[in-house]
Amino acid sequence: MKKTARHSRGNEDDMTHEEKKTAKIVEELTMFFFALEATYIETRIERGDRQSVIRLEADFDPSYTDTLSHLDQYLNGRKNDGMGDIYWELAGSGDPGETSQLLLVGMMIDRAEIQIAKDHVKLTLFRTY
Repeated sequence: MKKTARHSRGNEDDMTHEEKKTAKIVEELTMFFFALEATYIETRIERGDRQSVIRLEADFDPSYTDTLSHLDQYLNGRKNDGMGDIYWELAGSGDPGETSQLLLVGMMIDRAEIQIAKDHVKLTLFRTY
């Protein structure tokens, strides 16, 4: 019985670690869209078995359209799982809207689906752990 309790506790610690990573991703994206003068940001997190899906919908000032044109490159760029695992705690340490922070988010997720309209964006991010 004690073995099960310890094993269960270990899973809770792992889950807390993954929940913190997910929260950091949401925080980074929220700060990014604040930097793009968003007046509306909605996020939703769906947790499943060993996977999280983060959905974000936001508006932005159209003068930042060029900045958003690189979003796919940052979020769906080359992955380095080791970097994401080591440096995830650095999320939030830079200035809002910095591309280095988006690159870090890109390393922490498996893939992103991005829909950009004139002054509105929808993101769906997938993380497996």
